[in-house]
Amino acid sequence: MAELPEPELLRDPESYARLLEHVREAVLSGVPAPRSPRSVVSDSWQRSLAAHVDPDSGEAPMVCEPGEVSGLREEHPLAPLLPLLRQNLVSIAEDAEHMMIVTDAEGLVLWREGASGVLVRADRVALTEGTRWSEAAIGTNAMGTTLATGQPVQIYSAEHLVRRYHAWTCAAAPVRDPETGLLLGSIDVSGPLRTVHPAMLALVTATAQLAEGQLRARLAVRDEQVRRRNMRHLDALHGRPGALLSAGGRVLAAESCSLPSTVEVRRGGGTVTLPDGRIAVVDPLDDGFLLRLATSGPAHRRRLKLEYLADNPEITTVDGRPIPFTLRHAEILTLLALHPRGLSAERLALQLYGESGNPVTVRAEIHRLRTQLGTGVVQTRPYRLAADVDADFLRIRAALRRGSAAEAVEAFRGPLLPESEAPAILEEREALTAQVRQLALNSPDPAVLWSFWETSSGSDDHEVLAALCARLPADDPRLAAARTHRNRLG
Repeated sequence: MAELPEPELLRDPESYARLLEHVREAVLSGVPAPRSPRSVVSDSWQRSLAAHVDPDSGEAPMVCEPGEVSGLREEHPLAPLLPLLRQNLVSIAEDAEHMMIVTDAEGLVLWREGASGVLVRADRVALTEGTRWSEAAIGTNAMGTTLATGQPVQIYSAEHLVRRYHAWTCAAAPVRDPETGLLLGSIDVSGPLRTVHPAMLALVTATAQLAEGQLRARLAVRDEQVRRRNMRHLDALHGRPGALLSAGGRVLAAESCSLPSTVEVRRGGGTVTLPDGRIAVVDPLDDGFLLRLATSGPAHRRRLKLEYLADNPEITTVDGRPIPFTLRHAEILTLLALHPRGLSAERLALQLYGESGNPVTVRAEIHRLRTQLGTGVVQTRPYRLAADVDADFLRIRAALRRGSAAEAVEAFRGPLLPESEAPAILEEREALTAQVRQLALNSPDPAVLWSFWETSSGSDDHEVLAALCARLPADDPRLAAARTHRNRLG
C-alpha cells in the first residue's frame, strides 16, 4: 500500500485532512486503510498507543502552574535565545495566523507567542504554557514526535493521534546541547490547518540550527573564560602530563599527553580511568577541572560482575562495589556482555526495542549508564564494555560449549532478566533455558536434574518431573517429593 505523500497537503489541505481522517479511523479500527500513513506517523501512533493515550478524548495535561513555569524559564538553557527565536519565528507566525512554541526536553511548554486569535483557540485545547506535549502525554504531535525521534517533523490534521487536534498543523525541530549532545527541547510553529505553509518546516529547522549555533558560540566564549581563569593550574604542573577540562569534561587544553575529546568525570572529581587504561586524578576548579595523569602506563581493567539469572536479579558490581541498576541498564549491560566487539546505537536500539527502537533513546540511556558506572567501563563508537566481565549467563554459555551439565545447571538459578521484554533478551533467555533444560534431561546424574527442577524454570515441567522420578533411586528421599509434586500437577 502506498504511503501518504506530503505534497498532497499543499495542493488541497482540506481534502488531504479528510483523507487522513479516513486513514486514521481505518488504522485504529484494524481494517484496511485507503493509504498507509507516513512511517514517522505510524511509528508515533504505535508509541502513543503503547503509552495508553486515548485517541478520542485525550488532552494535554497541565503539569505546572504559571509561577512554576516562570522559574523553569529562567533556568532553561534556551532562555537567552528567545530574542533570536522571536526575530525568526514570531512575526512570521503572526502573519500566518500561527504561534511559536518552545518546550523543554520532556515536552513541557515553556514559551508560547503569536497571533492573538490563535492563542485564544489554543487555550481551548490546552495548548498553553505549563502543559506537557510529549508523545506519552498527548500522543502524536510535532513537539512530542521531534523529541522522540530527534528529527524535525511536521504533523498535519488527523496525523495527530488525539481527535481534538485534527484542526491543527504543527512543525517542530529539536535543539541539542552542543557540549553533551543531549536534547534541550523543541521549537515549534502551530496553527490552523487552513493556513499551513510549505516552508514552515524548513523555517523551524533553520531556526533550530541557528539556536544551536548560538549555543556553540556561547560555549566557545565560556571555554575561553575557563581557560584564562584556570590555565595557571595547568602551568603549575611544570610540564607533567595533565589537562584543563570544562564542567562537562571536554578537554580545553592539554600538556604532554594525548587524551580523548571528552573525559567522563563526576561532579566532585576524583580518580578516573581513561579508555586506554591510564589512571588520572581530577580536581574541581572554578567552572571546570584539572586532570593530572597519575601514570603513563596501562592500568588494571575494571571488574564488572553481573548476576542476572534469577527470579529477582539484584547484583551489579564494579570492582566489588554494588551499583543500583534499572532493568533497562541491566538489559544494555547484558547485550554488551554478549557482544564484546561492541554494538552501534542503531543495533542496540533494535535489540532493545525491536523495529520501533530509537538510537536517540539509546544514546541517552548510555550516557546515564556511563555516569552511574564511572569511567572506563562502557566505551563508545561502538558501545562496548572495557572491563573484565564476570556474568552468570556467560559462565553458562561456556559450560554449554563444553557440554558440562553439572556446571551449567549449578550456575542456572533462574531465567535471564525475567521481567525484560527486550527482543534480544527474550531470545537469549529462551535459548539459555532450553539448552540448560536439555542438558539436564540428558544427564544420567539425578542431582543435575534435581538442581534444574528446583529453579522456577523447571519446577512445573512435566517432562523434567517424569525424568526425575525415573532416575532417582527408590530409597532416595527426594523421590517422594518429586512424585508428590508430579501428582499435584496432574
